[in-house]
Amino acid sequence: MPRIRMVGFDADDTLWRSQDYFDQAQRDFEAIIAGYVDGDPRTSERLYAVEKANLAVFGYGVKGMALSMIESAIDITAGRISGADVHRIVALAKTLLRHPVELLPGVREAVQAVAAKVPVVLITKGDLFHQEAKVRESGMSSLFRRIEIVSEKDVPTYRRLLEEFEVAPAEFVMVGNSLCSDIAPVLELGGWGLHLPYHLTWEHEREATLSAGDQVRMATLGSAAELPAALRSILAA
Repeated sequence: MPRIRMVGFDADDTLWRSQDYFDQAQRDFEAIIAGYVDGDPRTSERLYAVEKANLAVFGYGVKGMALSMIESAIDITAGRISGADVHRIVALAKTLLRHPVELLPGVREAVQAVAAKVPVVLITKGDLFHQEAKVRESGMSSLFRRIEIVSEKDVPTYRRLLEEFEVAPAEFVMVGNSLCSDIAPVLELGGWGLHLPYHLTWEHEREATLSAGDQVRMATLGSAAELPAALRSILAA
């Protein structure tokens, strides 16, 4: 029997594009604010500070980002922002919630190949309605034994999920683009990680520290096409 009994996949920026749309929304937000503060270069920094502080209140996803944008806009403009521009910020959020689901190259084939050998699950975080819609529109939901949409992806969350799956950490591999959310917590539990970097990463998801001992159970891949071979290497180990 293989040592690995289950493989988990992240969704946003691992299976389909996501951060591209968030970055565009932030650029549009900064353009709105520039009309009040003459292109203050700290707008991005101040928005991120508000978003980070609000994570414990609003959680992840578009709706939390929109509320943080409105709060930041009022603060940065000292309350001078117009109702029309607040409405434009709300419209940015609605556009984000309606963006198309564009699968990344090779991911469907890679997930299918892995699922043919080991049960696969989807573990993602963010707004429940938005994530459910993206999973549905991706056309990939039938490949996954379970789909978990969680509020946070940390050690306690992965520990709880693995207990529910009845899979030991050493029998589990997590695939994802974020070292912070997808890889580091699983490695800390004693599991395995396959890091599939995306060309864009939200600043918050770059805040990760990996010990030298943990890194021996992780590999960084250049593309989704490398996933089946990387899994075979872990099984052989």
